[in-house]
Amino acid sequence: MSIVIVDKLKKEDIKKARQDYSDYIKITIDIAQRIVAIGGEYHADAEEVLIENFQSKSGDIWGGGYSLILHKYETNALVNIKAGINDSTEILDPKVREIFLKIAEEKLGEIKEFI
Repeated sequence: MSIVIVDKLKKEDIKKARQDYSDYIKITIDIAQRIVAIGGEYHADAEEVLIENFQSKSGDIWGGGYSLILHKYETNALVNIKAGINDSTEILDPKVREIFLKIAEEKLGEIKEFI
């Protein structure tokens, strides 16, 4: 189940986001609209929610995660493969990676307090 963080991260958001993976939270972000979805089994599920409910464009959606063991953000996801733009699961463009991580930190910065 993907949870869209509208305003501020809540403890119950983290609890729900950990249902699929107890030590890792998937993060999917529309970097154009600065909308963050967390949790779910696949980043593609969150991508679908963002497209259907927020009219996000696939090219603006990037994925990664947060390791609850290492307390570290990651920028690796299958949704990052974009033909001719990003030929890897890792976010290769330093500017896109920086934007992704900045938005993740802004929206999820309190994550350590809730685990």
